[in-house]
Amino acid sequence: MNASIPRTFAIAAVAALAVHSAGAQSTGDRAKVLRAAADALGMPRYADIGSGATRLPPIDVVNTMEFHGNGTSYSSDRTFTTEFHVALGYNPAAMRMEMTRTAPGGGAAQHSIQTVRENAAWDESEIGAGLVPGKGTATPVKAAVKERLLLLWTLPYGVVKAALAAGEKTTVSTEGGATVMTFPLSGQLAGITVRATLDAKNFVTKVETRPDNPALASLATETEYSDYADRGEVLTDIKSPGHIVRRQGGRPVLDIRVKMWEANNLYLVFPVPQNVKTAAAASSR
Repeated sequence: MNASIPRTFAIAAVAALAVHSAGAQSTGDRAKVLRAAADALGMPRYADIGSGATRLPPIDVVNTMEFHGNGTSYSSDRTFTTEFHVALGYNPAAMRMEMTRTAPGGGAAQHSIQTVRENAAWDESEIGAGLVPGKGTATPVKAAVKERLLLLWTLPYGVVKAALAAGEKTTVSTEGGATVMTFPLSGQLAGITVRATLDAKNFVTKVETRPDNPALASLATETEYSDYADRGEVLTDIKSPGHIVRRQGGRPVLDIRVKMWEANNLYLVFPVPQNVKTAAAASSR
């Protein structure tokens, strides 16, 4: 997705939806489910200024975040013990995933930094590589844009933001006693449909993505989230998952136990190196 989600929470739009007459599943059910999912994560903050129709709308306080964890990653049918450090933001849409992987039996650790911002993806030899002459190397990886953006927008917070942004295209159903939200992504991820399952506490517990184009079969993913808690060094009442398991194209790719998830809108930037900008512009022509 390219479009930024406004900070004035789309829950304000949800509140507006709720006053329309609701037929069948319609706007009332959708509004209730979306608000419950956002509230469970602690995303909105509500004003105590004014009353009734004059009360200020809620604000989405989730933008930049980072988390640390460890677990396993998978590549070429091999399993690696992996340390993760992920920094992300939704306005603009960007993510940097730093991994240190060790193969079974030991050996030299493999270190990688995979970054995406809107329509540009690149690998960094060090954080900030390619921004200053002589400081590291930034390697454009245009083919990875969709995959990396999909990881961002299928995190629980991205799911709520994207479902709200999809408006009336978002549908709500009950399957096996669980609430399921289904909606299309847009921008760079147009043509991909998301199904998000909520538990009894309205936490996002499973996110499935299905591309319309068979050529993008690798973007068929399934991610499970569990063990929600406030894991920030400074507690903010924003809940984050403690365990993340992701499968892509039917195969496991990540299994992360989260140690810390800071959601206090840290100062994080994701500047795009000039050579990456040039490559992204050339490929879009």
